[in-house]
Amino acid sequence: MVARRFEDLVVWQLAYRVKNEVRAIISRRPAASDVKFCDQIRESARSAPRNIAEGFGRYYPREFGRFLRIAVASLHETKNHLHDGHNQHYLTDDEYERILRITLRAIKAGNRLAVYLRSAKTPDPFLERPEPREPIEPKEPREPREPREPREPLEPGEPTEPREPTEPSEPI
Repeated sequence: MVARRFEDLVVWQLAYRVKNEVRAIISRRPAASDVKFCDQIRESARSAPRNIAEGFGRYYPREFGRFLRIAVASLHETKNHLHDGHNQHYLTDDEYERILRITLRAIKAGNRLAVYLRSAKTPDPFLERPEPREPIEPKEPREPREPREPREPLEPGEPTEPREPTEPSEPI
């Protein structure tokens, strides 16, 4: 299946789900009272889908891979914050397991996509090699025209002289 939009990518869908789960956790107490924890986990969770989307928009597999590696690193950071939040009792055991499982799936999907991108070829319209052109045949040389006689400048309002009729180049 070809992804036409970044939203079609499984890794983006999972990272986006992690982001929404994290937002739900930090919106309620006791996590909401730890401002520094909330800021850090919020930013790492937001970073993953954002970098996946930006990398997808770069179109070149090598650039996409670079952004994907950043996204996977952000997911690892989020995983670390989840451990901290669980140790601080900001998450129940069930919440922790559920979000951690989604995070690990996102990391795995990101790593697999990165492996694919390393072997992916740049699509044809963006290759930097010029297309071969057909040789242009030289035109037949023409006979030089006779020079025209210079005209005298006209006075304003003076009628112009009629031109001599020219022969048509092709028969009618």
